[in-house]
Amino acid sequence: MAEKLDTGNKFPKMAWKLVGGGSLTIPDVFDTKYNIVLFYRGHW
Repeated sequence: MAEKLDTGNKFPKMAWKLVGGGSLTIPDVFDTKYNIVLFYRGHW
């Protein structure tokens, strides 16, 4: 298991393939100092 993030820690780089095509790379898509990331599993 990865270490938990703490205040001031840098968010690790992650990439996902999007359903409609393309990909999303976090934190590269963020252009502000403060951001919120919510992971939602949805319904399987």
